[in-house]
Amino acid sequence: MNLPSSPRAIEVHGLTRRFGRETAVDNLSFHLAPGKITGFLGPNGAGKSTTLRMILGLDTPDAGRALINGRPFHALSRPLREVGALLDAGAVHPGRRARDHLSWLAASNRLPVDRVGHVLDLTGLSSVAGKRVGSFSLGMRQRLGIAAALLGDPAVLLLDEPVNGLDPEGVLWIRALMKSLAAEGRTILVSSHLISEMALTVDHLVVIGRGRLLADTDVTRFLATAGPGASLEDAYMRLTATSVEYRTHLTGRHPQGDLR
Repeated sequence: MNLPSSPRAIEVHGLTRRFGRETAVDNLSFHLAPGKITGFLGPNGAGKSTTLRMILGLDTPDAGRALINGRPFHALSRPLREVGALLDAGAVHPGRRARDHLSWLAASNRLPVDRVGHVLDLTGLSSVAGKRVGSFSLGMRQRLGIAAALLGDPAVLLLDEPVNGLDPEGVLWIRALMKSLAAEGRTILVSSHLISEMALTVDHLVVIGRGRLLADTDVTRFLATAGPGASLEDAYMRLTATSVEYRTHLTGRHPQGDLR
């Protein structure tokens, strides 16, 4: 594992991204320290996925920069050794076998071939490694995406909706896995709309709304701002009440959702 020497494993400085007249991410800045699980939260349209894509070099910011271990993603010579990411578990050719998919990724970053077997075991996919991905359930695809993220034994992980499609046993597994990885000194940024799951998993929170930073704090302090007895959901709803794009017709409440 390539642990960062800097206390800032992920740095986001003034990131701005526009799509035509719409500003998806607006002068966003935060940094993440090793050894913590940070929940990345926000209402629909807040810019979470766009931010993740800019950190990973998949989108180019109109202003600002994002660094991983002090360098932009494009400057990483073997990126899988430094950062692992799960953005879209369905982005694997359905005709490819699970083991072949991971083997190709390993070869592309000059990773030891034994890492493939290791991550297949870790994610519970060894028995289906020879099957084509098109036959996988959503939960199995999710596990394969997590296996790919862990392939290079990276110190930094970015996970978008990691529990999506997992059964209750799988949810417990990924929760325990993230905690064990953070305990090893890794930096984990996890984006999710499942506030109840975040309450059981994360140490720190970065909350955005309409592309702007709303909170960057540990969970205990975040809850304290909402008053005695408040849940994470209560505190989140109060903070983001004016940042939601729309309201539900019947209840008038602001819906929760994954933000793009």
